[in-house]
Amino acid sequence: MSYSVGQVAGFAGITVRTLHHYDEIGLLVPSERTHAGHRRYADADLDRLQQILFYRELGFPLDEVAALLDDPDADPRAHLRRQHELLTARIETLSRMAAAVEHAMEARTMGIDLTPEERFEVFGDHDPEIHAEETERRWGGTESYAESRRRTARYTKADWQRMRAESDDWNTRYAALVADGVPPADEAAMDLAEEHRRHIGHWFYDCPYPMHRCLGEMYVADARFTAYYDALGPGVAAHLNEAIAANADRHEA
Repeated sequence: MSYSVGQVAGFAGITVRTLHHYDEIGLLVPSERTHAGHRRYADADLDRLQQILFYRELGFPLDEVAALLDDPDADPRAHLRRQHELLTARIETLSRMAAAVEHAMEARTMGIDLTPEERFEVFGDHDPEIHAEETERRWGGTESYAESRRRTARYTKADWQRMRAESDDWNTRYAALVADGVPPADEAAMDLAEEHRRHIGHWFYDCPYPMHRCLGEMYVADARFTAYYDALGPGVAAHLNEAIAANADRHEA
């Protein structure tokens, strides 16, 4: 018995586009094709897809998934041990953030004003205004930093929570895109890079494309930012840097 690409996408809860991409890169090539060239998936293909999705959920890059499934000498335990360490670190980070959010929620309910230090606990080690400070150092001007200070000085706790919610939503969507193996120069990746640039422009300071390129390079050059983005998934920082550059290219052309 075989299944169409639409049926398989429905079974697995993924998009047809994802299945097409897996076929194109040789990760999951359907066993059959109709006379018209349509993909047909056998039970063995579904077994392989299940394994692919399992490792993808754990955050493995697609090239490592292919190596793991195709190399008979590959040791899945070594991969799992490494992923266990990453997941454990991620759980600890999320636990700290959850505690900070609970504190903010309790303070809001009781009508207590948080101190600046308490307000930024929700970001853990990632202070969004580091963007402006780093930009000031790299670009030699102070207007971006000053603008960020002017804006954020007026923000309420609700504003910070809105900004964080938008950031979390973007993080989730971008991490999923990277996990799906979408290339940085793909239109979907560039669109999210553009959304990232506009988010900075809306909440902190004007971020033209040359400055956004600078930020993208910083994400792979500065260990603090690399750690922040790679906590979303392996390779996210490097992928975002490339997507930002590709997005700038298409707008500056």
